[in-house]
Amino acid sequence: MTHRDRFEAVYDAYYPAIHQYAARRAGSPDDATDVISETFLTAWRRIGDVPEGEEALLWLYGVARRVLANQQRGASRRAVLAERLRGELAADRPVRPVELDHVRAAFDALPERDREVLALACWEGLTSERIARVVGCTAIAARTRLHRARKRLAAALEGRTSLTIARREA
Repeated sequence: MTHRDRFEAVYDAYYPAIHQYAARRAGSPDDATDVISETFLTAWRRIGDVPEGEEALLWLYGVARRVLANQQRGASRRAVLAERLRGELAADRPVRPVELDHVRAAFDALPERDREVLALACWEGLTSERIARVVGCTAIAARTRLHRARKRLAAALEGRTSLTIARREA
């Protein structure tokens, strides 16, 4: 019997039981579907480890139990992160929409190269060394690009210079 035949036999025999197991324990139908998929993906990858006969069902239950535990840990981590982010956002001082529009317009008017290094530095929190690895240049070049992009953004925000000059320099 090939690995494929073995997997299909296990799937056909035990899908209903694993479906019921996941449906009774998961928080939603989508979560149950994820548990079932992960369980049988593991069985496919490790078909040589799946025992014969009724022991296969117990093995699948064990896999499904671990998948559910991983899913619950992930949900817990996401809930903690969401709560932390809510707290951080609540602590930020409110900014008037006009200020945000002005910043967005200035940012959007920058050349793509400037927007990318600024986003990597500010939104992703990357250092110039890591930015260099992402964009494929030296750390010195990334530091220089970031410095120039910050200056162009500041100038655009102050309305001191036209961005067409900045685009020519890039």
